Amino acid sequence: MKKMKTGGLEQALEKAVCALASTIEYHDPFTAAHQVQVTRLACRLAKELNLSAERTTGLRVAGIIHDLGKVYLPVEIASKPCPLTPAEMEIVMGHPQLGCDIIKEVKFPWPVQKIILQHHERLDGSGYPRGLKGRAIILESRIMAVADVMQAIVSQRPYRPGLGLNRAREVIIEGRGARYDPEVVDACLDLFKRKRFSFDRP
Repeated sequence: MKKMKTGGLEQALEKAVCALASTIEYHDPFTAAHQVQVTRLACRLAKELNLSAERTTGLRVAGIIHDLGKVYLPVEIASKPCPLTPAEMEIVMGHPQLGCDIIKEVKFPWPVQKIILQHHERLDGSGYPRGLKGRAIILESRIMAVADVMQAIVSQRPYRPGLGLNRAREVIIEGRGARYDPEVVDACLDLFKRKRFSFDRP
């Protein structure tokens, strides 16, 4: 059997990940749409921050399955039309570890597992699942964190309507330098204000 070239292997991995992402859509269309939008913003932020094409590819691959662990959430929690109880929230907070576990045997040429595991970590240690701080959180995960929270606030949730772009901006500004990487926050604010990024447009 011929050995697959590195580029071909990377393309095959990307296609496999896209197929995996499509299975999430059957379980939870809301999460699937969220992953697509977060990935789009994260990759634009990577460009603004001058990440290499290689690192941006890894970010994109991780982005389209960053909430993969939610496939294990009971439907009654995933689609609950009111705020979650502390016990239910504890279950939800396990999804980054679950997502990482699902793909742990896949040998990606990018830190996909780490990005998925860390996308809810915060600079001040207030995130989950491991309470990592500062530079212990890789840059790709810090980018994903900002993209994730922006999209989550703007979009409709089962238990509330979308809160709008202004509120999303307020949240990342409030958390700038504490919960969220200041350079990523600044790039995000600039992208929406000066470069007119929108979740509603490709």
